[in-house]
Formats: sequence, C-alpha cells, structure tokens
Amino acid sequence: MKKKDLFLIQIDFNCLSHSLRGVCSLCHQCHQVSSPLLKRTLSTLSREESDWKDKEKSSECSSDLDSRERKSTRKESPWRQPIAWEEHMQFPGPQLNWEYLCNPDNTDIIQANISNRKGVGDIHRVHQLWKEHKKSRKKSLNIPNLSHPASPLGEEANAKLVEKHGQQREFNFKPKTVVELGEALQLLKTSDVGMTTGPRTYYFIGALAELEQALVNFTLHKLLKQGFKLVSVPDLLYPNVIDRCGFKTEGERTQVYKLPVETYGLACLAGTAEMSLAGLFLNEVLNGRDLPMKLTAVSRCYRAETSDIAEEKGIYRVHQFTKVEMFGVTANCNDESEQLHQLLLDVEKDLFLSLGLHFRILDMPTEELGAPAYRKFDVETWMPGSGKWGEISSTSNCTDFQSRRLNICYLDSVGGLQFAHTVNGTACAVPRMVMALLENNQQQNGSVVLPEVLKPYMNSGNILCPPGHQKRFTRISGRKSS
Repeated sequence: MKKKDLFLIQIDFNCLSHSLRGVCSLCHQCHQVSSPLLKRTLSTLSREESDWKDKEKSSECSSDLDSRERKSTRKESPWRQPIAWEEHMQFPGPQLNWEYLCNPDNTDIIQANISNRKGVGDIHRVHQLWKEHKKSRKKSLNIPNLSHPASPLGEEANAKLVEKHGQQREFNFKPKTVVELGEALQLLKTSDVGMTTGPRTYYFIGALAELEQALVNFTLHKLLKQGFKLVSVPDLLYPNVIDRCGFKTEGERTQVYKLPVETYGLACLAGTAEMSLAGLFLNEVLNGRDLPMKLTAVSRCYRAETSDIAEEKGIYRVHQFTKVEMFGVTANCNDESEQLHQLLLDVEKDLFLSLGLHFRILDMPTEELGAPAYRKFDVETWMPGSGKWGEISSTSNCTDFQSRRLNICYLDSVGGLQFAHTVNGTACAVPRMVMALLENNQQQNGSVVLPEVLKPYMNSGNILCPPGHQKRFTRISGRKSS
C-alpha cells in the first residue's frame, strides 16, 4: 500500500472523527456518524490495510503479471467519501409574495418599512425589474411552436401535395361565380350592404339560408357519429385567452375585433371556436384516462379581414361567418397528437367526398404555419367560377403550445402532472362551402343541383332555380348540364 493511499485513509478517518462533534471541519457537512459506526469503520480499515500490504508484496514477486493486471487485482477501500459531500446543497427557489411586493398601491407602505429597517432594500428597483420581466414574458409569447420535421420549408409555393380526390368538372359553358349565381337566384346579397353592415358582409336568403343550416346539421350528424361531443361556446373572450391560443390581439396585423372597454370591459369577438374550446380547459387538470377528448362547436366567427385580392371578394373572405369546428386534447406525446391530427383530416376528407367535391390536401410550409401550429394540412377545392383553388378547411397539431400558455394539464398513469397536446380542424366553413357547392354544381340555365346527401336537410329540396324557372330539367352523366 502506498503512502498516498494511507494519507487518504487518514483524511477519511479525520472526517469521521470530527463528525462526532457535529460538523465536519474538512467538508463542512453534518454527517451524524455514531461511535459504533466509527469503530466498525476503523476496524475494517485496519484489516483491509493488512490485506493490501500482503497482496502488494505477492504481486511484486509475480513476474507474469503486468502493472495493469496488478492494479486490477487490488481491492479498493470499502470506505468512500459520499458523493453528497462533494456536491453543494440545492435549496428550492424562494416563493415570495410577488402580488404584494409588486402592487403599486403597497409601495409607500413597503418603503416606509424599509426606512424603519435600516434602509435595506430598494422596492423601486424591484418594480423596475418586475416591469422588465413582464415585458420579456410578453415577448416570449410571440415565439412560435416548433415545426414538424416533415413540414416543407419556406413560402406557400413550397406546399407539398399529399393527396388529391375527385375529378375536376368540365363545363360546356362559362361557369359563373358564386356572387353571379346567388344574385341571379335572388338568394344572395353582397352589394349595397355598406349602409347596413359595411364591406365583406352578405345576406343568405331563402333556400341559401336553408343550405347554411343544412350544411351545419349534415356536418354535426357526421361528427357526432364519430364520437365528438357538442359544445355551445361563447363568442366573447378575454384577450389573454386569444393571445395564449396563439392569435395576436395587439398590433397592426391583428384580425381580432375588440369591443369598447368602457361598455364591455376587456372583451374581444372570437375569430374561431378553437379559441373558446381551448378556453374551456383553462387551468384544468384532466384525467389521463379520459384522453383523447374530441369536441365540436358551431359558432359565428369574427375576423377583421383586409385582403384586396379581387378573387377573395364576395363571400370567400368575410368579416363574420358560421363555422363548425373540431377540437381535440391528447396526452403529451407526439404520436398520440399526430394520430388525432390524422383523424381530424380523415373526417374532413369523408365530409368533402360525401359532398362530391374535387379537392386536394397540402402539407403547408413553415411560413404558412400560424404561431401555435406544429404541423398544418390545408384542404383546397377547385372553384370553377373563380378559376382557382380555394381553401375550404385546415387542421393543425399544436402539441403543447396552447396548453402551456393556458395551463391545460392532465394526470398520467403514475399520477404525474403533464401538459396536454391540442389539435384543431375546420369541419365546415359555411360561406366557402356554399361557394364550392354552387360553383361546382351550377347548370347552364342558372340552376344549381345540390348533392343528394343534403336533400334530407333542405325543406325546399336540393334544386335551386332562378325565379320563374321550372325545376324540370335533366342532368346528363359526366355532370354536363342539358
């Protein structure tokens, strides 16, 4: 045994002997070692020291073992300094009464108390740092969610085609736009409404108003059969809920309508039921066994649209409209939220196939992802009257972006508290669906034959005819009108 090893043993012995008096003078920790334990340790060290010396002599006489092998045969000391002795003690962070300290109404009281306590402390500096902290927290809310590894990078043109369904209809006449069709049918009014509601608004009249309700009921029937729970949601929300869902309520680019503070307090009009459904779970702790949860809601959506693109006028991009929304909550696992995300996309496909639409599904690139979206699929249908593909639906996986901001948690299988994942998708945005159905199902005489699946939901039937025209005509195969 080397002298260096004996010195280490002596250090350990000194550490133990000092500990009998309370705090060790070497490592400055309280080990609380009892006298019997100290005696047993010293006895063990004495026996081991003798064994090591014998083995050292024996190994020196052996010529067939190299130095590395001799080292490996040497038995280590059973006494080792606990790792905890070498680590600093970790104290929990202080839980101060920030609500009291940072309340401006308490500044004078706190300052007076500081003066009476030898002037130690600077409450004004605390307030300054608190304001800076709040600003940094607010800015951190603008950081977007992570992006799915498969999401294309860059601008909208880089969107990846995932699937295409149905066939594009061929017309033997020039197809009309939804506005031209609706006004000729005297079922839609978008012009001369400025004095009543302002631009980007509309009236559905008669059978077109029936079609709106038919689409809602048809969609809900499908969703309820899929196990979705129907929720009636509020249209007024606090800005904090909207912000934490990932939609800005401040700045030049906001689409959120704010109500007068003096009349309604801090309140905004919801741009989508996604906001209200997410707010339903604010500060909730769910049972993990109840996940995934699938909800749906019918609501009016309010958006301050500012697009000047001619093709997006009419009823494609409006300030308020009816929408059937899907919303889901899953466990904190990408596999589970991606599965529910795919389920919402499959529901959308089933709905649009049932309505006989020709549509495509796009995996949207990173620049087209909203702040909360980890991955987003857009569904676009061909609008023959407008001569363009138009978005009629989308579905997004937001992972834990919204739940961390809204404090939506669940208890896992071992009782641990986890942040949930949220997903959402549009089942039916009524104006765009009306636009797609009218433009794709128009006939040469100006009539529109709606899909048969909507007939049970329409009191006036599924054929829309111009005033004075009889509903007697034949549809030719290949969807060409007579």
